[in-house]
Amino acid sequence: MHPRKESFGQYSIFLQREVTFDCYLPASPRETPRLLLVNDGQELDAMGFAAMLEHLQNHSHPSLWVAAIHAGPQRNQEYGTEKHVGARGEGCKASLYARFVLRELLPFLRDRYHQAFPDITFAGFSLGGLSALDIVWNHPDQFRKAGVFSGSLWWRSSADGGPRIMHRQVEEGIFKPELKFFFEAGTEDELADRNANGVIDAVDDTEDLVRILETKGYEKGRHIQYELVPGGRHNTETWAGVMPDFLEWVVKTG
Repeated sequence: MHPRKESFGQYSIFLQREVTFDCYLPASPRETPRLLLVNDGQELDAMGFAAMLEHLQNHSHPSLWVAAIHAGPQRNQEYGTEKHVGARGEGCKASLYARFVLRELLPFLRDRYHQAFPDITFAGFSLGGLSALDIVWNHPDQFRKAGVFSGSLWWRSSADGGPRIMHRQVEEGIFKPELKFFFEAGTEDELADRNANGVIDAVDDTEDLVRILETKGYEKGRHIQYELVPGGRHNTETWAGVMPDFLEWVVKTG
């Protein structure tokens, strides 16, 4: 059964603009409902997402709602971390974007589809992955899982090489046993290798964060899934290759 798609344009008081998002509806809404939010949702069509979702719903889990949020013209300001602006002023509207998601988008989806959505995953690509992870980490009362594809985990508040913001947040935070994390990185995500250890920064940043989560008490296989893609690049083709595994993880991880 093909998933049905509805598209919306909702004016956000917080962002002072209209936000476009596409909703993919489940084949069987009577099953236990799960909701997946995706930053940079405008990329999903190019990934063949509808076909992936159709396969999932026909063979694994028929009740997954998906809201694909299109990035706006100020993507580099709306995506980031809520509590810390980037070194060059990026992400100055990240807290407003989080409010849009929590106070406008989620209430709309719950009202529109008459679902409480007790199990919500938030995912994204690159800077959108950082945004999704940051929102999940800071709002565990609303979310259960985060999906980070080639995440911009290098994000710093200082141009002189200060601590990475997401890593510091996790280090200073507490263990939240209800949260689970999916990370993807490609061995050719970039070329930079700031510490000259033969591993590109994108992989180092991801694996460093996984290690910090493990010191907090999160376990690989139980709380964390990490997929390193040999030859994987910072593009939709690589992310599309991992997306089916991610969708299976979303619906099968409690």
